[in-house]
Amino acid sequence: MTVARQQVTQAGRIVVKVGSSSLTTAAGGLDADRVDALVDVLARSRSGGEKEIVLVSSGAIAAGLAPLGLTRRPKDLARQQAAASVGQGLLVARYTASFARYGVRVGQVLLTSDDTSRRAHYRNAYRTLDQLLAMGAVPVVNENDTVATDEIRFGDNDRLAALVAHLVRADLLVLLSDVDGLYDGDPARPGTSRIEEVRGPEDIAHVQIGSAGKAGVGTGGMVTKVEAARIAAAAGVPVVLTSATRAADALAGRATGTFFHATGRRSADRLLWLAHASTPQGSLTLDDGAVRAVVKGRKSLLPAGIAAVDGEFSAGDPVELRDTAGRAVARGLVNFDAKEIPQLLGRSTRELAKELGPAYEREVVHRDDLVVLEP
Repeated sequence: MTVARQQVTQAGRIVVKVGSSSLTTAAGGLDADRVDALVDVLARSRSGGEKEIVLVSSGAIAAGLAPLGLTRRPKDLARQQAAASVGQGLLVARYTASFARYGVRVGQVLLTSDDTSRRAHYRNAYRTLDQLLAMGAVPVVNENDTVATDEIRFGDNDRLAALVAHLVRADLLVLLSDVDGLYDGDPARPGTSRIEEVRGPEDIAHVQIGSAGKAGVGTGGMVTKVEAARIAAAAGVPVVLTSATRAADALAGRATGTFFHATGRRSADRLLWLAHASTPQGSLTLDDGAVRAVVKGRKSLLPAGIAAVDGEFSAGDPVELRDTAGRAVARGLVNFDAKEIPQLLGRSTRELAKELGPAYEREVVHRDDLVVLEP
């Protein structure tokens, strides 16, 4: 057995993500046989209690299409949310009934990126998922489409799965779709071959990656899966990318799909969420000294280093930190409303505290709420 496949068989906590096209019919609505087939694989892989499974499942919007008389996924957010509201209940009910055949309970966990980039919410999400696993349940995670706005959406469940794998400190992420791995070209054309292992970005730099799925009921495609694999691998979590029909082989460590080796170190740092799951609500322009302090020194951002503010945001929102050339160098959760910051620009915290009160003797962005972006 290769080292890659050995990592699969030794994984104790596994996040499995399945896409809409693997769960639903072409006309919309859940395919009970497909759901049962997936649950059969997951239930058997965790039998004996040796492995813990977290299931990140798309399909809520797709499941709600037919019951609402919709023939295709709507483009507007309001009707997507309506479809999700109907479909999410159907999806979890189907999983509940299917896992019950094995005496396994499921727990629904709905997340938005806003829930998981904020410190307290991040801890709560981890505790909930960890407790469900400790009690022998299978968490079924999905984006909370019924309340998510364009500004706080993950955008696709592939990225959500990568971030959940980091959140629960998983040993493995398995991405299931309608394609059995990453190919060096269009898999429908002759002469292309499946890439068995990816050790780093350079291994697939030459690959033209498609952006659209075949079924038309999801939001992802191969490009989102490769990006999710990159995020997870950089956080120290290896990834198997394969088709839902080969889930059993993937979880058994057999040679299927594409294996992405971990490229980074594991950590419990929630800032991965801030980097990959948040949408900045505004920006702060830093002078050269502040850029050095934040990027090189990993310091907090103080009012004295801010040259300009842009956008409308509230305290606690994610904002982009830019250099004087306009390049984003970091992202952080701001401690002040946008309307408060102009009076703080270029001034010391001591001076501000004396003039405006002790509430202003603090960082604009604390280093614990700040992540430096890759150049």
